[in-house]
Amino acid sequence: MSKEIVVSGIRSTGYLHLGNYFGAIQNYVHMQNEYNCYFFVADYHSLTTHPDPKALKPNVYRVVAENIASGLDPEKVALYAQSDLPEIPELYLMLNMLAYKGELEKVPTFKDKVRLQPDNVNAGLLTYPVLMAADILIHRAVKVPVGKDQEQHLEMARNFANRFNTRYGVEFFPEPEVYRSNQETVKIMSLDGNGKMSKSENANATIYLNDDDDTIRKKIMKAKTDQGPTEPNSEMPDYIRNLFLLMKLTAPTDVYETFLGNFNNCNIRYGDMKKQLAEDMINFVRPIREHATELQKDEAAIQRILRNGAEKARASSAETIAGARKLIGINYY
Repeated sequence: MSKEIVVSGIRSTGYLHLGNYFGAIQNYVHMQNEYNCYFFVADYHSLTTHPDPKALKPNVYRVVAENIASGLDPEKVALYAQSDLPEIPELYLMLNMLAYKGELEKVPTFKDKVRLQPDNVNAGLLTYPVLMAADILIHRAVKVPVGKDQEQHLEMARNFANRFNTRYGVEFFPEPEVYRSNQETVKIMSLDGNGKMSKSENANATIYLNDDDDTIRKKIMKAKTDQGPTEPNSEMPDYIRNLFLLMKLTAPTDVYETFLGNFNNCNIRYGDMKKQLAEDMINFVRPIREHATELQKDEAAIQRILRNGAEKARASSAETIAGARKLIGINYY
């Protein structure tokens, strides 16, 4: 029995952080044993913010290295750069003919990008969901692991698949579903209590997978806290709950339970908790950072991984494009 196809990608801008790890990469590692996985570095998507051309290659290499250092096995999945598949922009063009300006302008993430970069509202930002749909549909994926903020994009991919199928009278593209793991999705907040950890915002309140030990200590010690509870078993504010979540994810169980008991008994000392959390966080991040650093020193190895991943992915994408061209009528000889 063939495995179901799963597709997911991550932009090659910014640095991967704990939110990426617990929200996405951890799921990737789990999925690679159960599904036919296509994971890509979204370098085309990054062009909407006009990155420095000199930074693009090292950024892509770093993302690849950090994913592998976090447990992704390039032998089990197709790990590739988005730009290595020319079939993706071709399908992107085809799907643009089925997308409408009005619906694209209403996408919340487009409105957010307009707010963040008002002087660079390019067509790529507007059609971002169309390119995302092409990334998914090029392999005719049935499941896509996405966060809540990306679910509308996936719904649009479903719409585009449906429009293509209706327009050309055949069920060519499956309508992909949100992938839900058996475990609860972990959402990591920013250490300052303002939103989630981000690759591009709140850098001082985000733990990156390449942060050194001292940087981690400084960030954790500056994390937002308060005077502590005044009544036993009080409800935790979001920013305090986030610290306990980070401790639960990275510290020994007995350490977590000790500090949780201190909170519930109204004798929590946040300074002591943050010192302990910092050391446990260092022990968690350091092996990933060191492994990723070593991988990035061997450019030839990363190039082999990307080349092999692209070969796996192109077998699937070429078949899809050939079928789409035939249905559209672009088959002249």
